[in-house]
Amino acid sequence: MARIGYARVSTIDQDLQGQHARLRAEGCEIVRSEKVSGANREGRTELATVIEFLRQDDELVVTRLDRLGRDTRDVLNIVHDCQQRGAFVTVLDPHVSTRGEMGHIILTVLGMVAQMERRFIKERQREGIERAKSAGQYKGGKVRIDHQRIRQLSASGHGVTAIAKEIGCSRMQVYRVLRATAK
Repeated sequence: MARIGYARVSTIDQDLQGQHARLRAEGCEIVRSEKVSGANREGRTELATVIEFLRQDDELVVTRLDRLGRDTRDVLNIVHDCQQRGAFVTVLDPHVSTRGEMGHIILTVLGMVAQMERRFIKERQREGIERAKSAGQYKGGKVRIDHQRIRQLSASGHGVTAIAKEIGCSRMQVYRVLRATAK
């Protein structure tokens, strides 16, 4: 039986050290981690690797349920995938395990709470943006690509693929900038 830890934060500027330390202290020999949103399972390659690695009687350990996911269906699917492999899921805070029936029920309820919390966060964020807009303080999100440079390259005859490669963005982003410019 192996205890395998999984740590996750949503953004690259967040720190994983606290989760790593807690998982190691709980006896996890292996700890996999990633910096990616927990809104769904897309792009969570480390989680997929952990689940694929699980064997009979192994245990997937996370510090909190929201580290596993913020959508009830995703959390339940992850738990199901682990159980299909004969493995268990343990959440450290609050301490809940799928080793018993009550643990599975509690995880379902906690998954619903995590999903609800995610909705509340998005709602509060939207409300904050609206307040900032009405106060004239909202300037929008941080510009990640140079729109002016895209327009210059396009004007000088570069194709969308060449512009995307030069700027370091997707072709779709180039199309959006050029479409906005045309309006």
